[in-house]
Formats: sequence, structure tokens, C-alpha cells
Amino acid sequence: MKHFSVLYSMPVAGLDEWMKKSPDERKAAEASLKGEWDAWLKEHSGAVQNTIGLGKTKRVTAKGIEDAKNGIMLSSYVEAESSEAAAELFKDHPHLKIPGAVIEIMEANPLGGM
Repeated sequence: MKHFSVLYSMPVAGLDEWMKKSPDERKAAEASLKGEWDAWLKEHSGAVQNTIGLGKTKRVTAKGIEDAKNGIMLSSYVEAESSEAAAELFKDHPHLKIPGAVIEIMEANPLGGM
């Protein structure tokens, strides 16, 4: 079995627009998506090892540390036979109902000696 890192994201502009919605409107939409997400996760619980929400970003460069913004919202760790099989798991994921949302799947390869 291979392991994959999965990133759930959407454009920063979309996140900014989302935050302009009223708290009640956001709460209702989030509750609906959470219900769909929970059902999806139950169906794929054998493959999805964990999922975490991601918070504010710090960017570290040779020039120093600064606050940064990106569209990455969540991360999962998944087991599958191949990258194609991992991608197939996500083709109907509720995250994709968010305008501009994408899911990126990358094979996780342990680095020797680290």
C-alpha cells in the first residue's frame, strides 16, 4: 500500500468572499457540508488515515519570517494502491462543491536517513 498527502484548497479570494457572508449563512452551509463530509469519510474510512484543519500561515524565507495567506484549508493522509486509486476516492468529495475548490494528491515518499 502506498501513502499520499492530500491538500484541500480554494482560491484566497473565495475564502475572503466566504467570510463576508453572515455568520448564520456560513453556519448553515458549513453544517450541510459537514454532514456530507462525515458521510463521505465513513464510506472511505479504510483509506483515510487522518484529516486535519490548517490554520494561519507563517512563511519562512532566507529574508525572515512573515505572515502569509494561501488557499490550503485541510490536509489528509491516505493509503491507496496507486495515485490513480487515491484520486478516484476524491472524485465526488463534498469539498468540490465549494466554488473554485480543488483537491491535490501527492505520493508521500519517506526520505532515507531522516
